[in-house]
Amino acid sequence: MILDATPIITSLLDTDAYKLHMQQAVYHHYSDIPVVAEFRCRSDERLGEYATTLRHQVNMMADLSLTNEEFDYLQSLPFFKNDYLQWFKRFRFKPEQVQISTTPENQLSIRITGPWREVILWEVPLLALVSEIVHRARSPQITPDDAVNQLRKLIDIFYRDAAEQQIDLADFKLMDFGTRRRFSYDVQCAIVDELKNHFPYLIGTSNYHLAERMHLAPVGTQAHEWFQAHQQISPELANSQRAALQSWLDEYPDQLGIALTDCITMDAFLRDFDKTFAESYQGLRHDSGDPIEWGEKAIAHYEKLGIDPMSKVLVFSDSLDFQKALVLYKHFHKRIRLIFGIGTRLTCNIPEITPLNIVIKLVECNGKPVAKLSDSPGKTICDDNDFVDKLRKAFDVPLVKQAC
Repeated sequence: MILDATPIITSLLDTDAYKLHMQQAVYHHYSDIPVVAEFRCRSDERLGEYATTLRHQVNMMADLSLTNEEFDYLQSLPFFKNDYLQWFKRFRFKPEQVQISTTPENQLSIRITGPWREVILWEVPLLALVSEIVHRARSPQITPDDAVNQLRKLIDIFYRDAAEQQIDLADFKLMDFGTRRRFSYDVQCAIVDELKNHFPYLIGTSNYHLAERMHLAPVGTQAHEWFQAHQQISPELANSQRAALQSWLDEYPDQLGIALTDCITMDAFLRDFDKTFAESYQGLRHDSGDPIEWGEKAIAHYEKLGIDPMSKVLVFSDSLDFQKALVLYKHFHKRIRLIFGIGTRLTCNIPEITPLNIVIKLVECNGKPVAKLSDSPGKTICDDNDFVDKLRKAFDVPLVKQAC
């Protein structure tokens, strides 16, 4: 096999913003904690044939380092502290932390092991690599122009539907969340550029490299791993979610205040999200389960606490497209502020292409199991069923059949 000598990932900033935001918090609070993360292909595709190419691309990532321009850019933002940035300037990927193999069933196996402060940065570029390698091999004829043409068609439909339903779009806000499962880097660049220049409702991108390059706001706060890791950091499992929420506020008391709600189901989250947290956090992010039901629960919770929902934000980001976003906007508009994060259906939405349904999630922290009890059973991560049962009992989550 002749391997392409051209690296796909060419910048440390070609990652989601929440990774750097979490990495700084980990650097300050949990610098030496070891973790393990693993790859999952939810659609059960046989991707083992791409393992050698992936290994080659991962090895080339060892050469990446923060440029002076990138350092200056990060230093200009209000989120980062100088000690973290000085450390990050010296950061280098360690390819030996990533084990890549093929199972007897020809499935792709990826396992990442090391300190959390380093492992945390592997997820997004690894997923982007898998996605681009597979799509390059399967659909080499697709160009960024194809993706942009499809985007224009979808936006035309979006405008038409809004007009037909007499929906005022003045408060509609869109964020690009498309790095992890993009068709390619070039496609994501073309899509975000098109949105920036021709879609006035774009407010930012989760990709720090594109945010710097295109002068857009970098957006994102925390991921499931923040809450998962605290299951083995907090002295008491039942208090782990509150510990995660408080630790985030300790790092970012006045910034990056969108909390992810579905690591241990929305109901369990709201039991811990008391008035102090609700007042301190800017809003909530939805990533699994029925979005209407979730949004109604969020609004009712704020009202129960005596907080005006219009002072808060709901961020919807679960398998969104323009059509779903418009439905949610119409339902919740003027009841609470809204932002929509669209990912795969922005950057890998071409009629003849089937996006990969792939994730990388934490499975261990401090040598012990962690879990995610999603509001969508198919998104549950549960390597250790005994620990999942313990977690379920600690948070009084009803027993349902979980797809692992």
